[in-house]
Amino acid sequence: MASREKNYFKALYDVATVINSSLNPQIVLQKVVEQVSEALSAKGCTLRLLDRSGDYLLASASHGLSKGYLRKGPIELLKSRIDSDVLSSGKVVHLKDVTSDPRFQYPEAARAEGIASILVAPLLIDKKPVGILRVYTEKAREFSGNEHTFLMAVAHIAAIAIENARLHEALRSDYELLARFNYQIFED
Repeated sequence: MASREKNYFKALYDVATVINSSLNPQIVLQKVVEQVSEALSAKGCTLRLLDRSGDYLLASASHGLSKGYLRKGPIELLKSRIDSDVLSSGKVVHLKDVTSDPRFQYPEAARAEGIASILVAPLLIDKKPVGILRVYTEKAREFSGNEHTFLMAVAHIAAIAIENARLHEALRSDYELLARFNYQIFED
């Protein structure tokens, strides 16, 4: 087995371990972007979640990118065709040159940041899109089929973690509400 493929398995193991050990979504998502960036020898990685309207992708975790780049402006699905394509197809999409591809919303910001290529995977829960996982490279790069598969696997695991965190939060809120209700009954 090639060294790079061992890195994929180690990264998947590390992501699964942190998901299993924490219900804090920020810790989990941060670990996801760090592991993906390292495993794919990338400049950086971001994980963005859809807002309630479904029109914008909100930064949820990032690794390896400057604050200036991350603050370049909102990712609007109507203007970022790469992200809308990924979310509508449910498949990994690659752009070899983001500075010249019209599907990329911020080519000038990418050029200033030193970004050449991206690989984007959808985050899906019950086949419903909830966000994207995006990898950035400094040099124009083709990604292998194994890299596509790895990113999709991590995206699936991240989506499960997000759903688990949401369910945990809902359960906690329900428990607190029930506890207050029971307390009031016994006080009366």
